[in-house]
Amino acid sequence: MSTVTNLSNSVRARYINKYVQAAKARRVYDQFCMPISKDKEILQNSSSVVTPYLSNMAITAQTISESVDLPPQNLRDTTATITPTSRGDGLQDSEKLLLEAYADYLPKRFEILGENMIETLEALCIDSALAGSLVQRDGTRIALDAGTSTDNFTDAEVFKAVNKLKEMRCPSAVDADGVGVASGYMAAMHPDAYYDLLQGGHVTSIINYQDKNIWFSGEVGEIGGVRLIASPFAKVFHGAGAANATDADYTLGAAANAMATSLTIGTATNIASGRYLHLGTLETGTTFYPENERVSHVSGTTTSVVVGGGPSGGLRYDHANGSVICNNDSVYPVLFGGPESLAKIYATDVGEYGQVVGPKPTGNADQFVSLFWKWYGAYAIMNQNWLVRGEYSSSLDNI
Repeated sequence: MSTVTNLSNSVRARYINKYVQAAKARRVYDQFCMPISKDKEILQNSSSVVTPYLSNMAITAQTISESVDLPPQNLRDTTATITPTSRGDGLQDSEKLLLEAYADYLPKRFEILGENMIETLEALCIDSALAGSLVQRDGTRIALDAGTSTDNFTDAEVFKAVNKLKEMRCPSAVDADGVGVASGYMAAMHPDAYYDLLQGGHVTSIINYQDKNIWFSGEVGEIGGVRLIASPFAKVFHGAGAANATDADYTLGAAANAMATSLTIGTATNIASGRYLHLGTLETGTTFYPENERVSHVSGTTTSVVVGGGPSGGLRYDHANGSVICNNDSVYPVLFGGPESLAKIYATDVGEYGQVVGPKPTGNADQFVSLFWKWYGAYAIMNQNWLVRGEYSSSLDNI
């Protein structure tokens, strides 16, 4: 008789599919990456992985002689270096919990694990992807104002960015024959930035595409030869823009734990003003804090009731006593590039999306069950001229 015990690999494989599906659904910046696979031993035992580059040939004006051979050109070379790292995390449950847990808990663990893996790797990718040299914005980041239309994301910004990518010979996506296509660039953004672009009325909706022409996860439309990716998982510089007209700029008076629905604030004048309250260190440069988040104020002042993006409708992350809380406008980075604009190396035997380890019993009596994921690799900008980062406010924050 077939049972879960003697078909455990099949059951585990189905759960691992949930892990991969959860990971793929949340990809945003990973789509800009050209995978470069390596053996795990190379990544573990090397301080860096070097990729060589060769220069182009100069345009020639030589004619072909009947008596003298053509002199060859000399190429120049350079290298780019990627420093590998690793990431991993997981869960551990008691055997008793698993025996008594509700039916959906077992597969749900794999989904949560997949979400954690891709959020971790996306944060690692963001550190490279949004730190490029080519930036376009109206003034400084801290001055971007939701109520200033020239600070918002518009059609013109798309054309400026794509023209720069074309000028810099950034490779675009290719068709089935391996030929680069005109609409082979992409722009990844938060839906708040997409809202302003959509108001221009020139976005070609994805509804008008044939299914075979949908290339990227989160793709919503196209404009100016750029496929538009709008995702709530795209990076936002929370509260990094201009101060709200009715400013609230304080710190937490007590630690706030994940899933909390209220915040303790020492001084709370104007705390109900603005679209969101932002928690965490303001990202004024290229040092990013992936556990920054924002919440909506509901009621109260020094003890403010809030609604956030956590599973309970509260906070997603822990925030320490003294953490910054403000109602400044947010800044929305829009990343322009192609599917080879970044490089990603990963260990082939662990996989592009990491590897699930377990479920594995541990403890002297096998009374605990561990379920972890692990990944070896790195992300890097190989060519600074293959990415453009736009930074914009959103009119939705104009409250």
